[in-house]
This record gives sequence, structure tokens and C-alpha cells, in this order.
Amino acid sequence: MSILNALPENSGIIICGHGSRAKIAEQEFSLLVSGLRARCPNLQIEYGFLEYSSPNIHMALDRLIESGVNNIFAVPGMLFSATHAQNDIPSVLTTYMQKHPGLTVKYGTALGLHDEMIQAFQHRIMAAAGLECRPEPGALYDTLLVVVGRGTSVATANADAAKLTRIVAENMGFGWCETVYAGVTFPSVGRGLEMAVKLGFKKIVVAPYFLFSGRLIGRINAYVEKVAAENPDITFMLADYLRDQTHVINAFIIRIEEAVSQPSENDGLMENFQAKLAAGETAVHHHHAEFQLEHDHSHSHDHGHKHKRYRHIAHPHGPRTMIDEHVCCCFMSQFPEQVIEQERRLRQKRGPPGADDQTPQCQNR
Repeated sequence: MSILNALPENSGIIICGHGSRAKIAEQEFSLLVSGLRARCPNLQIEYGFLEYSSPNIHMALDRLIESGVNNIFAVPGMLFSATHAQNDIPSVLTTYMQKHPGLTVKYGTALGLHDEMIQAFQHRIMAAAGLECRPEPGALYDTLLVVVGRGTSVATANADAAKLTRIVAENMGFGWCETVYAGVTFPSVGRGLEMAVKLGFKKIVVAPYFLFSGRLIGRINAYVEKVAAENPDITFMLADYLRDQTHVINAFIIRIEEAVSQPSENDGLMENFQAKLAAGETAVHHHHAEFQLEHDHSHSHDHGHKHKRYRHIAHPHGPRTMIDEHVCCCFMSQFPEQVIEQERRLRQKRGPPGADDQTPQCQNR
């Protein structure tokens, strides 16, 4: 029996997401939480977002308190522990607790590379490759696996995506594997795919390790379509993202159980954030998550916080390759002006794209 069934009535769960300008991402997040509620019908489970989407985290916490909950277990609805899971969500939870004496919030960990998440990802890849079960050794030696990670300024989170690629490639027996990233770091999706086709494989599976849809998924799809059109002799297979796959829900349940069972003296994400805050090594970040939404954030670019510029922002095979490709001003503002000018001069030198060489545009879904 799950320890969640034994929680007192004053206990509740909140799943903390980032939020997206794409409404489909909000809908898919809601469906995943519905799956969690179906698995734990006696638990009060809410969800909230840092920015862009509604409800925000404060709204979700308010709902829990209004229903009589004062013992809350929070879990980041994110794949890896990067800046949002390490700093931004703990910041919001900390300020909320300070304003509500008597409220207890214990914070868990991101989904990470739990075996349930690896199983979910492999199921998506098998479906893309037309497989019903894990193939026998040798069956995929003629196929290249390209995993697309989100990309972040936190090197360990990027390394986790690369580690995932290696685990899946060995579990399933791919002939070769590469990791590319949809934002922030290198290699970018477009540049990575351009290099991948040079390896000589005639079958390539592209698998985005994303929980939900959104602009980045649209951009990934557009890059795959572009590179596939330029290489008609190669068969591209695009895997679906994770959504509310059964193994994903299993992983969330496990992370919630871990948050419930963690000792009061702990060195988790919340404790690490609060220790850094006390030492003056970080500061509280104010997000939309801390205020009532009084206007439409569907295309708001005022995040209410600033992130330090990624040290490899000018990498020749990194995010600069996406400059001017219908990315938002928040992304463009990360680049020094000289990098933007250099990239534009390089494109002018290459000449305008032809009809069969269109730059992939962000597909706003």
C-alpha cells in the first residue's frame, strides 16, 4: 500500500510546472494531473505554473489552504533539476511559507533519470520505430538515435540528457547515438541534425525528451522536416513527447512518495536553496507565480526575473544558430549585439535561402 494513502486529511500535493505560451501545454499538464488524481482519489492534488500559464503556483497553494490543507508536499513537474527546479520554484515556495505561518511545505526532486522515465521514453521511441517490444541485439545497428534535450545553462542537467541518450542507446541497441538541444546550449537541433546525416545512417530516430508540447516541440518538428526534405534518401522517424504516459505517472507517484518520506533534516533542493539564500549566494526571484493573473500572459515577455547569461551563448554550433528564427525577445536578449551582427553577416554571405532551404519557423501551437 502506498504511503500516500496514509497521509492525514490536512495534507495536500502540488505539482509545480514552468508554464508555456502554448495552450496545448497547459491542457496536457492538466491531463497528467488528472491521471495522478485518478491514482490517488483521496488526496488533494493541485498544480500551478511559474509563469505564462494559469493557475500560477500561488493560486494552487491558495486552493490547498482553502480546503483545509496546511501540510503540503511539492514536486517539480520537470524532467531535470536545472535553474527552475533548483532556484525558482523553491524561491516561490519559500516566500509563500513566510507569508503563511503554520504552513509546512516539503519539496521533492525532479523526475530525472528514474527507471520509470527511461521506460516511458523507450516506449515512445519503440512506437516511432514501429516496434512492439525491445528489439533483439543487431536489429537497430543500422539506425541512428538522436535525442533532443531541452537545454539549460546548468551543465549537470545537460549531462543528464546525454546520459539518458547513452542508456537508451545501449538498452535498445542503436547503431549510434547523438544528443542535441532545443535551446540555450550546444549543439542546437538544426546544427546537430546537419552533422548527424553525415554519419551515413539511412534510418534516424529523433526523440524529444520533453514532457509536453509547445513552441520548442514545434521548432524541433520543423527542423526534422527541413533536414528530411534535404536528405530524401534517409528515413526519419520522429518520436512523440512523453505527456501522461503510464510510466510518467508512475514516476510522479514515486517522487511524491519520496517527498513525503524524506526526513526533516534533509539536503534536498529546498534545503540547498535556503542554505544558499542564508549565505547570500542567491536571492529570492519574483515570478508571475507569486501574483494573481489579471491580464493575458499569452505573449508576455516580462518574466519578472533575470537569469545570468549562459557562458557559451556565442558557441558556433549552439543557440546562435537560431537567431532571428521567430524566437521570443527573451531569447534574443541573451545574445551580445556583436554575436547577433556576426551571425547575420554569416547568413548574408551564404545568401538568401532557396525554396527548398527555408529556415524552420517556430510553430506556435
